[in-house]
Amino acid sequence: MHKVPKGMTLVVGLGISGRAICRHLSRQGVPYMVADTRAVPPDVDDFRAAHPGVEIHCGTLTSLDLSEVEEVVLSPGVDPRALGLAELAGRVRDATGDPLVVGEIALFVRACGAPIVAITGSNAKSTVTTLIGEMAREAGRRVAVGGNLGTPALDLLDDEPNADCYVLELSSFQLETTPRLGAESAVFLNLSEDHLDRHGDMAGYRAAKLGIFRGARHGVVNAEDPMTWPETRLPAQDRFTTRAPAAGEWGVGRREGRDWLMHGDKPLMLADEVRLPGRHNQANALAALAVGRHLALPLDAMRRVLRRFPGLPHRCEWIADIGGVRWINDTKGTNVAATLAAIAGLGPTLEGRLVLLAGGMGKGADFRPLADPLARYGREAILFGLDAGRLEKALGGAVRVTQVDDLEAAMVRAQAIAEPGDCVLLSPACASLDQFANYQERGEVFRRWVGLCATGVSS
Repeated sequence: MHKVPKGMTLVVGLGISGRAICRHLSRQGVPYMVADTRAVPPDVDDFRAAHPGVEIHCGTLTSLDLSEVEEVVLSPGVDPRALGLAELAGRVRDATGDPLVVGEIALFVRACGAPIVAITGSNAKSTVTTLIGEMAREAGRRVAVGGNLGTPALDLLDDEPNADCYVLELSSFQLETTPRLGAESAVFLNLSEDHLDRHGDMAGYRAAKLGIFRGARHGVVNAEDPMTWPETRLPAQDRFTTRAPAAGEWGVGRREGRDWLMHGDKPLMLADEVRLPGRHNQANALAALAVGRHLALPLDAMRRVLRRFPGLPHRCEWIADIGGVRWINDTKGTNVAATLAAIAGLGPTLEGRLVLLAGGMGKGADFRPLADPLARYGREAILFGLDAGRLEKALGGAVRVTQVDDLEAAMVRAQAIAEPGDCVLLSPACASLDQFANYQERGEVFRRWVGLCATGVSS
């Protein structure tokens, strides 16, 4: 058994976050070694060149003696309950009393001298993180945006050390190894079934997500999803909803026959001025507005961002309006919950009906929850890929169904049947690997085809 020397920090995992941890520890002058359970981690020679003299242990963690380790810092993909780590649960560092096993965000919190805005949720956290960052920039703030989205949090400290604020998307994996985040504002958007192989059950998944509120001075939660509410009330707290808001809530209300984003009884902007399509994105806008108000961002600056922000690539991304039909790319809708959110968000905002393009590798998912919203809003479901048959069976006649061979055939069919006022939505509820390299490639095929149609070029 190899003994980790006394006073040495152990970094576990040589992925993107693990390498960011190592860069941070090197800048801090902290002695460390690295462990990775893979026999040959990808690009390990590049790591050795960048960090000469750093010891790398490849293989099982049970062959390491951690009795005198200073601290263990995990990459988010490493389960703290894994063999070789589980026995460290509950142990603390002698010098600080902090847990012996932490993750990258715990190191970030120690080193960060500016306010932190943190966003989590099963869906839409990247969109809300980006919106808040854009609003802060529009208001003239020096803001750094990253975490689970884009640049690793620890690299932000080096890239933008003078930021007024750090806006971080955080996953359940990152939060479960963060003893106390201490966010200026913490947002929990929604919770749906995910990552149960890591967290065991929904209670474990929710408990990890609730870590976002530890030490928070302000929280933003979903009024329609009690699973997002903290177990103890925060010093300040806002709630958002897609319904008419109660006093103090952020919601969507009616004034003179039009929908408005509102704070209590105060109209803020017309809902259809938000460039992001769908009711669910109006909810995302409201969550961002609630954070912005807490940060004292001017309302005019936030409205300007909402009027122009088109959405992130492949996440309910507007591509074109052709002949009165809107085409939306939500290829990142790789599970049922994400597709449900897109349908429920877009459906109520349409003058016409929804044409859904779906299918691929379903990974055993239960597609039946899609039936009711498609019965309410759908014109047709056009299904392709490996699990098209399973999808059709699950829909049970709730909406007209056409099966085709591939995405291009699905788009041709959609173009033929869509009517003015309709929306063609690519939100597959499935992984893409049966016909594409990844969901991004699937989205690019959709983008190119629609783009050619929009310019009048034959596809």
